[in-house]
Amino acid sequence: MMIEQPFALGQLSKDNPNFNGAVYLEELTHEPIRVTNVTFDTAVRNHWHIHHKGGQILLVTAGSGWYQAWGEPAQFLKTGDVVNIPAEQKHWHGAAKDSQFVHVAISVPAVGASTEWLEAVTDEDFSKLERESCG
Repeated sequence: MMIEQPFALGQLSKDNPNFNGAVYLEELTHEPIRVTNVTFDTAVRNHWHIHHKGGQILLVTAGSGWYQAWGEPAQFLKTGDVVNIPAEQKHWHGAAKDSQFVHVAISVPAVGASTEWLEAVTDEDFSKLERESCG
């Protein structure tokens, strides 16, 4: 059962190599700024990645999940949270182990902006932060 959210669910993207499971993507606008509704199934997360030049803003609209910048502790996210990800910051984000997670991703426009996809967040690292948040 899908979590209630304010925007359309979008298209299932279950074979995306940059996620460890199923996500739904609904592009809300493309010009002059790219805005996408992203719905992560329970415990699904994206790989570490970097937004070169432009950065990204996440507006959490439903569920709960995680955001982690490289070298920093993971942050637990819930409905209403906002994450401002500066350009060149290596990071990942995704759903908690017991909740779907929905955010609106705003790509900050910049000339030559791109996303570089990197290594997966390991199941071991994900399980560790889930345990730490409970204890």
